[in-house]
Amino acid sequence: MQYKRILLKLSGEALMGDRQYGIDPKRLEEYAKEIKEVVEKGIQVAIVIGGGNIFRGVAGASNGMDRVQGDHMGMLATCINGLALQSALEDQDVHTRLQTALEIKEVAEPYIKRKAIRHLEKGRVVIFGAGTGNPYFTTDTAAVLRAIEINADAILKGTRVDGVYNADPEKDKNAVKFDSISFKDVITKGLKVMDMTAFTLSEENKLPIIIFDMNKVGNLMKLVSGEKIGTVVDVL
Repeated sequence: MQYKRILLKLSGEALMGDRQYGIDPKRLEEYAKEIKEVVEKGIQVAIVIGGGNIFRGVAGASNGMDRVQGDHMGMLATCINGLALQSALEDQDVHTRLQTALEIKEVAEPYIKRKAIRHLEKGRVVIFGAGTGNPYFTTDTAAVLRAIEINADAILKGTRVDGVYNADPEKDKNAVKFDSISFKDVITKGLKVMDMTAFTLSEENKLPIIIFDMNKVGNLMKLVSGEKIGTVVDVL
């Protein structure tokens, strides 16, 4: 399948590159170049990034911090990542808008669905920051929610592995990869794709999720061009 409008979900950790925390400018530049190619192909691109390279609300809560406070800190971390990616994309001459679920009007637009769609129609990349704006919801859930709202064709979840396996491929060399799998089978087999709130929302709205290796140069372009990259999770 070739896509007209996609939502790309990136983890905050992916932006670290080989670092222990923070943002690797080289990795950021690589991602910006990959996204630029897709935009130049005429595909509309929206992006949600996690904040785990800077702060994770769950981790803060496990160390005694108030969970709501921690989650708000995590949301702000996604905004920092969004600003960094926006800057990297603009360095590649890609028009980009950052919209946030928490109002930070000095640095980003507030999230407005119609405005986001208008930006996409004009060929601009739209980055959605601050998750859903609510504590206890992950950026996976934010990605699915935004994808449904903007009528994206699919969620492309860029990870460091090249799909969904029946076991952790980084620990088990005999792990078998699925080219495609149903939402039902993912749950039955206890496989980890997204958190359950996000996953259920995606299933209910028949929104396919493609898990692929974003760190392999050219994979994003191959995927949006219709090549079978990664694993497709859909209502089979």
